[in-house]
Amino acid sequence: MLALLAPGQGSQKPGFLSSWLTGWEGADRATAALRDYSAVSGLDLVRLGTEADADEIRDTAKTQPLLVAAGLTVAAFLPVEKAAVVAGHSIGELTAAALAGVLEPSAAVGLAAVRGREMAAACALEPTGMSAVLGGVEADVLQRLEELGLSPANRNGAGQIVAAGPLPALAKLADDPPARARVIALQVAGAFHTPYMAPAREALGAVDVTVAEPTTTLLSNADGTAVTGGADALERIVRQVTAPVRWDSCQATLLELGVTAAIELAPAGTLAGLAKRAMKGVQVVTVNTPDDLPAAAELIAAHASEASA
Repeated sequence: MLALLAPGQGSQKPGFLSSWLTGWEGADRATAALRDYSAVSGLDLVRLGTEADADEIRDTAKTQPLLVAAGLTVAAFLPVEKAAVVAGHSIGELTAAALAGVLEPSAAVGLAAVRGREMAAACALEPTGMSAVLGGVEADVLQRLEELGLSPANRNGAGQIVAAGPLPALAKLADDPPARARVIALQVAGAFHTPYMAPAREALGAVDVTVAEPTTTLLSNADGTAVTGGADALERIVRQVTAPVRWDSCQATLLELGVTAAIELAPAGTLAGLAKRAMKGVQVVTVNTPDDLPAAAELIAAHASEASA
């Protein structure tokens, strides 16, 4: 069984879309798609994906629509409809929803633009942040976060939990981390996936968007379960703005479903790394440049043959 994965914020790199827009047969098509998504988002996504520096594409209001547009642009060059299950991390959940047929691609980019803009605005209301906690015993890590009034905003599996909340509490966490754990401050604007994002959740929930029933299994970041329909998927995406991302649960479900291979869309690498530690034995192909398309297409074809056998 084959899964398709869409990465979240933090996976972007300066110039990560450059190879898609020049020097290969699909460049004109990719450029046209990004220009269409630029019109939807109100941002120059072509420039952001090719010329912008790390600081600019770290801006939440720009990063989120850029990542969704990038994933959908790249996916258009693959027979993704043959994947058995799709999942996306955080903002990648909007990419996954479009790939599963719940949202039109342009609607997914439009929602990402609203989400990013409103989350950036919420970050400006109070000084908050996020830190990765690597290693340690999970129960000890969660207890320490509770003691400090911090939220486990991302539970990524493979010994990685992202803490979020007030900057003073994050400083205390760094000064006195859980046993056998290390803390790395993340370069983000605020405490994503916590109650601090409540204004953004309200704004996203007010957007009028048409949804359809999923055409393939779509996993939710809330608990790793498959969504029950289009309305359920959208409701979960809205709620996720203030709720922890349970990528550990998504990975557990992928294994329970019998997934043996996965393709991570550009900018790929983060989810592949987590999968190699938490989903041992699952083959992962990353698609970062057009040169990666043949291997991904071959993997899809192989699993499509298995499914029909």
